Amino acid sequence: MTAQSKIFTPILIASCLILMTGFAIRASFGVFQIPIASEFGWLRSEFSLAIAIQNLAWGIGQPIFAAIAEKFGDRRAIFLGALTYAAGLVLSSVATTPGAHQLLEIVVGFGIAGTGFGVILAIVGRAASDENRSLVLGIATASGSLGQVIGPPIAAALLTQMNWSSVFLIFAAAILSVIFLLPLLKGEPVATKAELEETMSQMLFKAFKDPTYSLIFLGFFSCGYQLGFITAHFPAFITEICGPIASGSLLDTIGISTTTVLGGVAIGIIGLANIIGTVGAGMLGKHFPKKYLLAMIYTGRTLVSIWFIMTPVTPTTVVIFSFLMGLLWLATVPLTSGLIAHIYGLRYMGTLYGIVFFSHQLGGFMGVWLGGALYDLYGTYTIVWWVGIGVGALSAILHLPIRERPLRAAPA
Repeated sequence: MTAQSKIFTPILIASCLILMTGFAIRASFGVFQIPIASEFGWLRSEFSLAIAIQNLAWGIGQPIFAAIAEKFGDRRAIFLGALTYAAGLVLSSVATTPGAHQLLEIVVGFGIAGTGFGVILAIVGRAASDENRSLVLGIATASGSLGQVIGPPIAAALLTQMNWSSVFLIFAAAILSVIFLLPLLKGEPVATKAELEETMSQMLFKAFKDPTYSLIFLGFFSCGYQLGFITAHFPAFITEICGPIASGSLLDTIGISTTTVLGGVAIGIIGLANIIGTVGAGMLGKHFPKKYLLAMIYTGRTLVSIWFIMTPVTPTTVVIFSFLMGLLWLATVPLTSGLIAHIYGLRYMGTLYGIVFFSHQLGGFMGVWLGGALYDLYGTYTIVWWVGIGVGALSAILHLPIRERPLRAAPA
């Protein structure tokens, strides 16, 4: 059995641990929404804008770090990303004004980019065989979801023992620890001779004039919008809107006695269900056209969101929604990244996915920022939910005309 035919290789394991750590920290920022706003007396929109800027900086930094990885090496890019991530967290821990937090979230966002999907999925994709690529991309993406499961509850638990700034310092140390995994990220290049001879500018030119690439770029916007809004605002939304947890109910008996605790647990449920969803999407991507799977995922998100917002919010509906949305949460990532690898090849997969991911993060910026701004204006998140439903439906439609065949096989 060759190295590429194996699934659980040292490269995949190390990649999963890096993604899990980075996502555990990133997914926790919504938990800090109320503590930070309460300590300084800020409007909800102030820290929301900081998280929104983080998402946008992540999107801008993703193709930059992917290009660094493809030019100077994957491990150097991740090392730089971890240092940047930690620096942003340390400096944020002593920031006391909205402007300072918003500025420093640019640094944090770039750090997330250096340790996130654009760099890591390219490493995993290049190290896998054609047969296993979709599956291992799903496994790697699921590791980020595992981070989402453990991150917010850890943050919430730490906040009961110390202030938010001390938690930021602990998280900075955690992301620096991934540096010790870098020696495991060494693999042989598997790009074809034609891909190796093609320059980045040539491939970017081919992709930018290809309508399929534009459809993938536009379609990924809604994924970021929905994820950004829910990650940043769902805990606060549940705390304020959800009906009370009945004494003696199942949730109460397992220690979830307040809607505040339920808010953090809901993000964890999403992440837990997404482990199933992303691995499942990766497996399905081996057998079915990825564009149709993506269209189905966006349609599913749209229907689940319509049901949730039109139903009275109770602890039961929160748990059901979190599980269903979790199944669809990052299931788009292995399919989208796998689609790019299939159409445009492996050599510049990281950069091409990074550019598409900018659309995702632009959507994330809009979801987080609009959530805070419209909440301050109207005292409700309802409008933001319906915008997310609309862009989700549009994404489902945009994926249908995608041409799912290798670009290099197309006539010039």
